[in-house]
Amino acid sequence: MTAAHVNGITIEYDIHGDDGGQPLLLVMGLGGQLVAWPLEFVDRLVAKGFRVIRFDNRDIGLSTMMSAPPPTKRQVLSSMVSRRFAKSSYLLGDMADDAAALLDHLGIATAHVVGVSMGGMISQTLAIRHPRKVSSLTSIMSNTGDRKHGKIRTSLLRKLPKLMVRTPDDAVDKGVEMFRLISGPHFDADAARMMGQQAFERSYQPDGVARQTMAISASPDRTADLRRLQVPTLVIHGLVDPLVRSSGGIATAQAVPGAKLVMYPDMGHDLPLQRWDDIIDEITDIVRRATDTRSTAGR
Repeated sequence: MTAAHVNGITIEYDIHGDDGGQPLLLVMGLGGQLVAWPLEFVDRLVAKGFRVIRFDNRDIGLSTMMSAPPPTKRQVLSSMVSRRFAKSSYLLGDMADDAAALLDHLGIATAHVVGVSMGGMISQTLAIRHPRKVSSLTSIMSNTGDRKHGKIRTSLLRKLPKLMVRTPDDAVDKGVEMFRLISGPHFDADAARMMGQQAFERSYQPDGVARQTMAISASPDRTADLRRLQVPTLVIHGLVDPLVRSSGGIATAQAVPGAKLVMYPDMGHDLPLQRWDDIIDEITDIVRRATDTRSTAGR
């Protein structure tokens, strides 16, 4: 792993695959460090010919921790109810600019971009703000920010407050319980605990998670901007996702011209091992489509 000093902050990243592989930027979701992309998943992408870049978003992992005071639990929950209650020191646009600056640092003019959850929101924003840097866009278990689609299930919202209050002593246990609530039927408690323990030992930054949550809530609706995108786009969503319900994926696909929508009945707000090959095949296909489109345009 190494660090890039970009956009006024430090971004931690790593790269897998041959230098000649097609650049593929993976953008993780809320509170997720780069290690939340399992190495086995990354290796399968590398086997498809990709040069895979993982990184820690600002305020998480080994990237810069921002200095603004973290929002309170009440402020976070209020921001989920209405954007007018959301006050943030940075927005998803700033996080997208971080990703663009990282690509510049690496000398990558354009990359295929895959984001999950908040990472899907960042990836959409990257395509909007820096369209020449995005060869193809894959948005997984995300939404457009319109507040009407992809809303959290009410029963889950009621359980969040207890899981949001974590201490170093119970951080891993509560993290596993959170994943249990948001995952689909393939939930693997042992794998979730192993991933949680790895992340905890690497970096424990609950204030950063709170600030990232507020950045999501304070960022504007992307629907109108998504309608102007001209990049090959894939949208993937689980039909049993309780955190960002499947209407979020449907709205995203409807907003982006020509987007392909793929929905899995056995997927929640997770990337189940049983669907890795399917998801990677879909990503490979949208990349191929993007490559064919560029080749046709160049003739």
